[in-house]
Amino acid sequence: MRVGLLADTHDRVPAIAEFARRFADAGVGFVLHAGDWCAPFAVAPLRAANVAVAGVFGRNDGDRQGLQAEAAKGLGFELYESPHSVELVGLSILVVHDIGEVQRRSLAAHAIVVHGCTHKQEMRVRGDTMIINPGEACGWLHGAPTAAILDLESRALEVIRLEGPEWSRG
Repeated sequence: MRVGLLADTHDRVPAIAEFARRFADAGVGFVLHAGDWCAPFAVAPLRAANVAVAGVFGRNDGDRQGLQAEAAKGLGFELYESPHSVELVGLSILVVHDIGEVQRRSLAAHAIVVHGCTHKQEMRVRGDTMIINPGEACGWLHGAPTAAILDLESRALEVIRLEGPEWSRG
């Protein structure tokens, strides 16, 4: 199973829509979002892509009730307080906005941890746990929107970076 990974979308709807398109083209069946959607309209591109989503709230999600209501308009779209555990193909996955708010033993109890908050794309392994920050889907701080696709069987990670003048922060 291929899973799309997003974090820190911060209302950048064109980037969210482009990632949703690329996820669909890559055969992604499920998306995990590690928080900081910001406003309810940021949900629409993923809901329109008709893909299952499990996400958590971040620090900058001001209208949580609006986000929940927008997500509830489609089947298979769930938003939770951070952190939240999901199980996909027998793997325990922790989705959290700020990884600094999670105890080490909780990290170790999961095969995969997906987080955001720092806006910096990274992948590391601690013990048996793969820890992934897909980077900032908005591209506001580091110049280009990023997301990732994770193959849960092989644990291969593909980083997607939107490049070109339309995506630059300038």
